[in-house]
Amino acid sequence: MHKNTSLFIDFNRKYIFLYVCRRLSPLKLNKRSIWIQSEPTPNENAIKFIPGVNILPESSASIEYLNSRQAVSSPLARKLFSLDGVKYVFYGPDYITITKHSKNAWSPLKPEIFSVIMEHISSGQPIFLPEAEKSPDKNSEEDSEVVSMIKELIETRIRTAIQEDGGDVEYKGFHNGKVFLKLKGACKTCDSSVVTLKNGIESMLMHYIPDVKGVEHVLDEDEEVGIKVEK
Repeated sequence: MHKNTSLFIDFNRKYIFLYVCRRLSPLKLNKRSIWIQSEPTPNENAIKFIPGVNILPESSASIEYLNSRQAVSSPLARKLFSLDGVKYVFYGPDYITITKHSKNAWSPLKPEIFSVIMEHISSGQPIFLPEAEKSPDKNSEEDSEVVSMIKELIETRIRTAIQEDGGDVEYKGFHNGKVFLKLKGACKTCDSSVVTLKNGIESMLMHYIPDVKGVEHVLDEDEEVGIKVEK
């Protein structure tokens, strides 16, 4: 951090006020105040950070990075992965969910995350490069009526609730009555993820769409490797 940058952090409050004051010259004073709010999630290894700025364009869906290799398109995510203990980086519309390795404690890691996010945003650097943008999952011409209904229900009734907990849900397929979904962010690895799938998502889909007989969670190869490493 630059020597003439003042950083005040009140770690005893839920709302963290990060005040950046850079003295450029007597005639040009650039000040920027950033409020970063942190919120717990159902996953004790994941925290939701809300910096008070848009993280993704309104037209984009959530973006998740499972390791530093995937983060080549996001300068901020690369910095976050450089911190010891960061496991996953998840971008929501106006928040960032960080999932840590279970062996690491939040006490040394959390202030480092605050510092990285604050410095990156205050510097004006892009959060992610243009090619990182993803368009929301839209109904295609090939979608059957059932699949279209599933996607619509996920978008209008399910996704919002999961995003409030620092995560997201992605439709992966529908076969023989089973809906295949991928949980992202804080909702992916927490103990309540099975409850979220079965008691929440599955119950709602089966209630409104008779053709749905169940829901299954899909993991990427990198996620399966990460879970095995944690164990």
